[in-house]
Amino acid sequence: MPEGPEIRRSADRLERALTPIRTDEVRFAFEHLKPFEPRLRRRHVTQVETRGKALLIHFDNQLSIYSHNQLYGRWMVRKRGSYPDTRRQLRLAIHNEKTSALLYSASEIQVLTPRQISGHPFLSKLGPDVLSADAEQIRVQLDGERFHRRRLASLLLDQGFLAGVGNYLRSEILFVARLHPDRRPADCDDEELRGLAAAARAVSLQSYRHNGVTNDLQIARALRADGQSRGQYRHGVFARGGQPCRICSTRVIGALAASRRIYHCPVCQPV
Repeated sequence: MPEGPEIRRSADRLERALTPIRTDEVRFAFEHLKPFEPRLRRRHVTQVETRGKALLIHFDNQLSIYSHNQLYGRWMVRKRGSYPDTRRQLRLAIHNEKTSALLYSASEIQVLTPRQISGHPFLSKLGPDVLSADAEQIRVQLDGERFHRRRLASLLLDQGFLAGVGNYLRSEILFVARLHPDRRPADCDDEELRGLAAAARAVSLQSYRHNGVTNDLQIARALRADGQSRGQYRHGVFARGGQPCRICSTRVIGALAASRRIYHCPVCQPV
């Protein structure tokens, strides 16, 4: 599933394509959304907003298209009239005179008013967005009664704690913070909690700015120059089970936590 950085990069592409020029056609695949098509034609997109893994396309008539890619959804931006050769199902198309923004395979699509956004059952329960929250906001969350005694392995996947963190970010944040996945905020001192908050922000922003690379950038550049593939240089520990830690050369451990893969170094991240 795309995580916060990937959704924000999709939003950037959509914003560049859609905001300069008024839409001339909007098409929904779902019948219950088709009545909105004439209301969104010949309107301007004012902003493409992300909230964690959710995306909101705001129009100048106070309507917004909400979408969540879930596991299979994918946005594509193409020259107007150019469609990709794909077996994916087209769920939403937004056209202007130059560009088509196409959403394939997503099942979560709604058209919302500002009031509906504020009371939305998913959006209203999200925690701070990992790409826009500062380290102090994240630090405060860690002291919250709902979160303070939960294992970090499950806490970091809770979108009510911090929106936009998914599976690879979870492992990478904990590795940078040097915290074991089984630790809880209640087990950590203030310095460790501040380190975790800083790591959550820094790793997520680096992933956004560097196309998903969460590894130390100097190490990543050296590995790439040495001919390593993107899969080999992209991460510090994620998907590197059995391989040597970048720092201490101990073998990285892979396991399941909250039914999803997680990786850590047993030396750099002691229990």
